[in-house]
Amino acid sequence: MDKNKIKNNLRLRRSHRVRTVIKGGLKPRLSVFFSLLHSYVQIIDDNKGITLVSASDKELKKKGKNIEIATELGKLIAQKAKEKKIETVVFDRGFKKYHGKVKALADAAREEGLKF
Repeated sequence: MDKNKIKNNLRLRRSHRVRTVIKGGLKPRLSVFFSLLHSYVQIIDDNKGITLVSASDKELKKKGKNIEIATELGKLIAQKAKEKKIETVVFDRGFKKYHGKVKALADAAREEGLKF
């Protein structure tokens, strides 16, 4: 097998493993996605299949380092969740490790009052 196919298979397996543990619970899930250019965060209700709250770094209109932007994005999603009266969520990191940008985003959301 090609090295890239092996890496992609491992990434997909990690993603499915995380998602099966989280999905279908009583709490909505906080899903994180980082593309090459932008960062996206959503709070999703899996029972109804709808997105309750979403935020992206495009809304911040701020340039900076990755961890700084992730911190601001975590604060923004927590504030939007408070407006919709969402207090507790389950954190879905997808295939990413809980390190760097993902950790900064989660810590900032916790500081603003969102409970994981």
